[in-house]
Amino acid sequence: MLRKVGLEFDVIPSPAEELHDELMPLDQLCEENARLKALAVAQDYPEATVIGADTLVYIDQTPLGKPRSKEEAAAMLMRLSGRTHQVCTGVCIARAGEVDSFHAITEVVFKKLSEKIIRDYMAKVDVMDKAGSYAVQEHGEMIIEQVRGDYDNVVGLPVAQLLGKL
Repeated sequence: MLRKVGLEFDVIPSPAEELHDELMPLDQLCEENARLKALAVAQDYPEATVIGADTLVYIDQTPLGKPRSKEEAAAMLMRLSGRTHQVCTGVCIARAGEVDSFHAITEVVFKKLSEKIIRDYMAKVDVMDKAGSYAVQEHGEMIIEQVRGDYDNVVGLPVAQLLGKL
């Protein structure tokens, strides 16, 4: 996504442990996880501009992270079926000792899903490393009726907002 807008960068996985506090508001949880990720990497690269991000799917005030099993993935997709949920991405920019955090929230409306559609979708997409067990950019037309807001945010990074901050 960043290459498409002309940015050059290195991807450095963060060693930070993510928080999983269901009592935290979604925007605060995503921003805090993004901050933890960015600061952990920035320690080793003090001269760099480090961008950390964390995306979560929320429904009924509950975060849906990455599934731990195929059964849990199918259950998540069934829970999202026919409903509207929120996708929140927290972003943190760490540079020159300064930290700037923000978030974006986008609503996603799922189609009514049958067990067959869920099986077919899971056969095409590796849902195990996806918050909420889906990826809008990977066969999203099978399961998603509408995206209300920033599509890039649902993919995992609100690029337009990030560029404005950079």
